[in-house]
Amino acid sequence: MTHLMNADQRPAPRCRATLSRVLFALVAIAPLAACQTRSMQVAQDDEAAWYVGAKPDKPFDIPLVDTDRLDPKYRRQQVSYNGPEQLGTIVVDIDKRQLMLVQADGTAMQYGVGVGKAGFSWKGEARVGRKGVWPNWSPTTTMVALNPDLPRTRKGGLDNPLGARALYLYQGNRDILFRIHGTNEPWSIGEQLSSGCVRMLNEDIADLYERVPVGTRVLVKRNGKYRV
Repeated sequence: MTHLMNADQRPAPRCRATLSRVLFALVAIAPLAACQTRSMQVAQDDEAAWYVGAKPDKPFDIPLVDTDRLDPKYRRQQVSYNGPEQLGTIVVDIDKRQLMLVQADGTAMQYGVGVGKAGFSWKGEARVGRKGVWPNWSPTTTMVALNPDLPRTRKGGLDNPLGARALYLYQGNRDILFRIHGTNEPWSIGEQLSSGCVRMLNEDIADLYERVPVGTRVLVKRNGKYRV
């Protein structure tokens, strides 16, 4: 396995100038319950310790995580892969907390993810119906029913639960309200505690975003089998 993150995760000189601003925004927020549930309490000083720099992006720089804090199996890397899926398919393995993008020559790009407590409530396969850069967030009807005080929308940004990018999952022409998205809680990667969506490090979802077009097939595995 080859760890692919070193080259783009070291702070560039101009990134260092914005790091304090980025970290301040991250530690000052109280993350919303939306595709994310803050079931682990992390002290603010420890939150700041998770970040090592920022990667230029628009309209916000992407905070870069100290991936040494992650279990190596959750770090972005190219791995051998012998599954039957076609080139370009996204495979989410709920049990392993990993997302694979099938590539050519028996390999896949592998990312660590956080998943929902129920490990997805939809069955069958989905596709990427649309993509968003620093997307806005709105709670579902169920979320509002459970927590009427939730804001009805939140503009994209460092404090947004969807993070730097989002892939919106569809079945047919229907948005099934599940997303593959970034997170401002990097310590949740490898955990099963969100409301159902698949969360990734912001730098990882940005990488995946560039690799997959709208229409990409998405499959979910649990107990070694597809949820179909």
